[in-house]
Amino acid sequence: MLAQALSIVAPVFVLIGIGYTLAKFQVFSQAVSDALGQFVFVVAIPVLVFRTLINADLSGGLPLALWASYFLGVAAAWGLGTAIVRKAFGRDARAGAIGGISAAFANTVLVGLPLVASVYGDDGLVPLLLIVSIHLAVMTVAMAVVMERAAASDSGQPSPPLGRLLANAGRSLLKNPIIVAIVLAFLWRLTGLDVPAIGQDVLNRIGATALPLALLSLGMSLVQYGMRGNVLPGLILSVIKVVLMPAVVFAVSAFVFQLSPLWTTVATLTAGCPTGVNAYIFANRYGTGHAMSANAITMTTLSAVLTTSLWIWFLDTWYALG
Repeated sequence: MLAQALSIVAPVFVLIGIGYTLAKFQVFSQAVSDALGQFVFVVAIPVLVFRTLINADLSGGLPLALWASYFLGVAAAWGLGTAIVRKAFGRDARAGAIGGISAAFANTVLVGLPLVASVYGDDGLVPLLLIVSIHLAVMTVAMAVVMERAAASDSGQPSPPLGRLLANAGRSLLKNPIIVAIVLAFLWRLTGLDVPAIGQDVLNRIGATALPLALLSLGMSLVQYGMRGNVLPGLILSVIKVVLMPAVVFAVSAFVFQLSPLWTTVATLTAGCPTGVNAYIFANRYGTGHAMSANAITMTTLSAVLTTSLWIWFLDTWYALG
């Protein structure tokens, strides 16, 4: 069973490896890598999200239990990651916040979408996209507020007003192509109209490029991270990210909210995805935690072929025995 899970997951990470190789040996220039990343983020992934959401069965209403299960895992990983960086390593508030983000921000788009699609198909994409539909917004706002308050704490300045922080984060979200695609998809559903056949065909063709190109793009982007100093904090944060966070999500999904096997599995597997690059982006913006976040991204991505396979094997075995 574990070998079967590995065989399903391996092609996902082989594509990441191909992207990394192409960038590492400069088969494509940095400009090509950047352009590919832009296409994936601005066009391909938003089209895939839009196409899936307008066709999904959402008759069950708001998936509050699914969201609660996932974000309780986020809270546990973020809190523990921050506490360890602050207390065990004696870092400042900004570094502690980067530690929390590195332990809790999953790469739900570039890894989660291809991984879940390859294992569970379009049925699995529905609960994943329901998580994605609020994940980016919630995490972006939370990261902006926490980082600004941490920066104020480190400098001895009063924290900026919460309203201003929320407004600034909201404005940045309005420019995010994935958020725009999610909003447009729900607005389209409200019209009750069907997409014309030619439009559906175009959406399908563009959407089909999203997952393989996302993996290649991620592989290319990994060249700029690599392994740096401060390996131990990155290692601990990586363990929290790929072991603790999915374990919490599984426990809450299965035993507290008793979600369906598919939704529990997808939520758990999504939580077990590698650390997203947003952790490094925030580290860059606030001038701290670069090595810690880069190591977490690199370690969790390199180990993900094994860790995600183990989670798939565990989840399949659990429900087979049940």
